[in-house]
Amino acid sequence: MSVHFIGAGPGASDLLTLRGRNLIAACPVCLYAGSLVPEAVLDHCPDGARIVNTAPMSLDEIMAEIQNAHAAGQDIARLHSGDLSVWSAMGEQIRRLKALDIPYTVTPGVPSFAAAAAVLGQELTLPGLAQSVVLTRTPGRASAMPPGETLANFGATGATLALHLSIGNLAQSVADLIPHYGPDCPVAIVFRATWPDQQVIRATLSTIEAALPNGIARTALILVGPAIGGEDFDESRLYAADYDRRYRPQTADSPWSEWNHGDD
Repeated sequence: MSVHFIGAGPGASDLLTLRGRNLIAACPVCLYAGSLVPEAVLDHCPDGARIVNTAPMSLDEIMAEIQNAHAAGQDIARLHSGDLSVWSAMGEQIRRLKALDIPYTVTPGVPSFAAAAAVLGQELTLPGLAQSVVLTRTPGRASAMPPGETLANFGATGATLALHLSIGNLAQSVADLIPHYGPDCPVAIVFRATWPDQQVIRATLSTIEAALPNGIARTALILVGPAIGGEDFDESRLYAADYDRRYRPQTADSPWSEWNHGDD
């Protein structure tokens, strides 16, 4: 018996990995974060599966469900939204599973920042504008931020920032970032990316607060940086005609020429 942690993606029920879908279909017990995982994902559960919404449950109650299934020899699909590597609360569950000697697996999912970029039709790393993406958040009731992980510190890099769980702190975020990015820096807010009711708000740091519609108070990702909507960027050298690369050596003495004419 194993607990299968599965990233259920950002919202659209078909944004699941094949492995995740197959595991859901094979598990007689499914625990899912009902506040963020769409019910359509549960259509993959087998007939007669025990399906439990963990949104109103404490960690102790969730672990009790897991222990009961383990005692019955039943595999569990444990669904969290997005990808499990960030802000999933998977770590504290795994720590308890290890203490109980209950096996587990982890299947990644489509993260919300990637879904938001897809909705925008946007690359977040554009040559000459940004080559790094910082995934971060602002302080909240659930988790404090370590002293060095401030928006000012991240903003000083000029990287593309993906601010999760921070729409309620928009005003303070703007105040922290304008000194580093400037008031005209592009901003995009994607509300419920890939859900049927998704919304996209594009503005600048100086105008985003006024542009935000009423009612968007959660499940929104804030993307900040010159690469957001940037058009004046360099072309990558990767596909340049004169770029010497392994699969396209430019000269006879290229270090890749011998590789291309080897025994294979």
